[in-house]
Parts: sequence; structure tokens; C-alpha cells
Amino acid sequence: MSNTDNFDVDVIDVDEIAIAVVPHRGAPNRLGQTIQKFIEWRKLNRLPPGKSRTFNLVYDDPNTTAPEDYRFDLCCSIEQSAEPNDYGVIDSVIPAGKCARVRHTGSDDAIGIVVNFLYTQWLADSGHEIRDFPIYFERISFFPDVSESEMITDVYLPIK
Repeated sequence: MSNTDNFDVDVIDVDEIAIAVVPHRGAPNRLGQTIQKFIEWRKLNRLPPGKSRTFNLVYDDPNTTAPEDYRFDLCCSIEQSAEPNDYGVIDSVIPAGKCARVRHTGSDDAIGIVVNFLYTQWLADSGHEIRDFPIYFERISFFPDVSESEMITDVYLPIK
């Protein structure tokens, strides 16, 4: 998506979501290693994407953040606390509250356009302010279950 006229923004209320988190800290090009660790933990705990929602908490823009300072969390919804583990998985929550939501279809290569639109154009025009929680993605369908061009990601901007 490159034409912002095509973005359909919904303002919704989100319930609190208990999540298990694998934090990624460091260069974005090492994210694949953290993803593999997260996948292994999910398999071990029988939390596949069909049973447990998949989220990413996005703290930093990889284009403007020094690689060593980059932060990105891999998460899945949980019904019970994560047991102590060797994978670095911790319990957290996505807080309840109002969010602006845009559905992005396609590769992650273009998801930055959606994020930029929400933070700049939409936020300025909406009269809303951001809440103290990072923008986050919910992975509705993703590779390798679907091709990159068919991936669906809901982008949530927490707002007041």
C-alpha cells in the first residue's frame, strides 16, 4: 500500500490481553534468531497461531534507531502464566483502551508506510493523542502459512 487514501482507520476499544513475550534487543537483522526461539517456545507450550493470537510490540523504527538500541517484542496471547523457562519468555499484558486500527495486507516491507501514516497524518487530523504503550501488530495470517503478498496484519496505535 503506498496510497494513504486507501487506509481505512477504525477507532476501537481493545480489552486487556495477557501475553507471553520474547523480547528482541539488538540489530534488526538478528530478529530471525529471536523468532526461532519464540517459535520453539510456542511449540513446546502447545500455543500455535491457530490457538493463540500472535503480536509484535514495536518500540523503535529500525530506520532511525541504532542497531544496538533496537527493541521489538514477539508475543502470543496466553491463558496461564508462562512457566519459568530458558527461552527468556516473560508475562505481560496489552492494556485495555482505545486504539486506531488499520488492516495491512501484504509484505512487511510496506508496513512502515501504515505506521508512518498513523503517527503523522492520521494522528494530526484525528484530534487524538497517543497513550503510553507502543504501536503493535497482530499477525492474522503470516508466512509460511500464506504467501507474503497475502499476509494480513492489524496495526494498532494506542490512543487517548
